[in-house]
Amino acid sequence: MEPPSGPASRRHVPWSRLLLAVSLLTFWTPPTTAQLTIEAVPPLAAEGSGVFLVAHNVTKFPLGYAWYRGERGDNAQLIASYRVDNDATTNGPVYSGREALYPNGTLLIQNVTQKDTGSYTLLVTKKDLQTEIQTGHLHVYPVLPTPVITSNNSNPREHEDTVVLTCGSETQNTSYMWWINSQSLPKSTRLELSEDKRTLTVVTVTRNDPGPYVCEARNPVSVSRSDPFTLDVLWQENSRALGVGAITGIVIGVLLVLTPLALLGYFIFLHRQMEEPAGDRFTLEAGLQAPLVLQ
Repeated sequence: MEPPSGPASRRHVPWSRLLLAVSLLTFWTPPTTAQLTIEAVPPLAAEGSGVFLVAHNVTKFPLGYAWYRGERGDNAQLIASYRVDNDATTNGPVYSGREALYPNGTLLIQNVTQKDTGSYTLLVTKKDLQTEIQTGHLHVYPVLPTPVITSNNSNPREHEDTVVLTCGSETQNTSYMWWINSQSLPKSTRLELSEDKRTLTVVTVTRNDPGPYVCEARNPVSVSRSDPFTLDVLWQENSRALGVGAITGIVIGVLLVLTPLALLGYFIFLHRQMEEPAGDRFTLEAGLQAPLVLQ
C-alpha cells in the first residue's frame, strides 16, 4: 500500500505558482502616503501680481495650518495660522496685510514685491496631534521698464571715433539683444558685445553706421524694447561750413602758390629790360621826354 497523502499544507507547490503569488502580493501592497508638497502658482511671479502657495497631499481632516516665512516653523516668523474646528485665523508677527489663508491650507500673497522672494514653510497639525512640515519657494521678478540707449559719443567722426552704446539700467536676471536697421547684429570685427550683451561697441565708426539701433531687455516675466537710436556720424562731405582753421589753411596755401609766381614774373620782366639795345632805350626815353607840339 502506498502511504496516505500528507496534509494539503505540505503538498508540493510548483515554482510557477509561487512566483505568481509573490508578484500579486507585490502588486497589492498598499501605496505609501503621498508627501506634503508646496507649489507656487505662478512659479515665476511678476512684481505687483498675486501668488498662491498651494498645499498638495494635505492630510484629511487636519486640526489646523500655520504658515511661516523662512525654512522652519519659527514663531517669530509666523505669517498666519488657521484652526479648522472654529474656522479662526490668527495673524502672526510678519503678517503684512497682503496675505490670506484658505481652509485647504493655501496661502495667497497679493501685490508681491521682490522682497517677498524667498522660502515659505507650512506646518500641518493632524488629528492625532502629529505634524507635517514642508517648505516652498517664491521667486518675484520686476516688470522691466522701456530701456533707453545711451552713447558715449552721439556725434562721432568717421574713421576716428569708437562709440559705446549701453542698453538701459542694469538689473538682475536680465538678458539683452540688439538690432541694427531692424536686423540682428551682423558678424563684424568692428562690432563688440560685452559679456552680458548689455553694451555694444562700434569700433572706428563709418558713415554706414548711423543705425538706427534697438535693444531689448528680457527677464522671466517681461520683455521690453527700446526706441530707435541713431548716430550722427560726421564726415567731410556733409560738413555745412568750413572752420576758421580750414579757411586759414586755404589762404596760406594760395599765398604759397601765388607768391613764387609773382616773383618769377617780376624777375622775367627785369631780365627783358636789361637785354633791350641802349639806342632803342634812349630813343624811347627821348620820345617820352620831348614836348608835345600842337599844330
